[in-house]
Amino acid sequence: MEAVAMALVGGKLRALRQRRGLGMRELALRSGISHSAISQIERERMSPSVDTLGAILGALGTTLSSFFADLESALPARPFYKAEELVEIGRGDRISYRLVGMDHPNRRMLMLAERYAPGAHTEAVIAHNAEEAGIVTQGAVEVTVDGRSRILRKGDAYYFDSRLPHSFRNVDAAVSEIISAITPPTY
Repeated sequence: MEAVAMALVGGKLRALRQRRGLGMRELALRSGISHSAISQIERERMSPSVDTLGAILGALGTTLSSFFADLESALPARPFYKAEELVEIGRGDRISYRLVGMDHPNRRMLMLAERYAPGAHTEAVIAHNAEEAGIVTQGAVEVTVDGRSRILRKGDAYYFDSRLPHSFRNVDAAVSEIISAITPPTY
């Protein structure tokens, strides 16, 4: 099982990094792992040590246990989180992704409080193996899924197969916010 899991690490890391809109160099700065090592890991040319993988995953806002969700954990789950306990895994100056329950063992859902600065947008079209849903709670966000776009305002929602290429853009003059869920968690 370990060999199979290690064979999937590079692709999963690349998908997580792209989903977060991070370049390899920015991930290298955040994690303390060299750009070349991250490149080799993503291309399956190098197997990371547990410490290296842990540093990269920490910079991506996830844990080893969440990354390998098929592994069971005996850690007790806590049901409540204060606002300051939500872990920032985005770029707070442009798009903030605050993660609910990062330390929850065997997390099978990703719950985010998203905040988009005026004009902010995802860097590229995103696609990953999951389902995604969200509700706009403030402002106006243009959501594009498989080439179809719609401007969603407070109270409007979306639900789509995340394997379809998709992107988000704040079209409001002020901050826009979304509460979203992704399953299975992609980071």
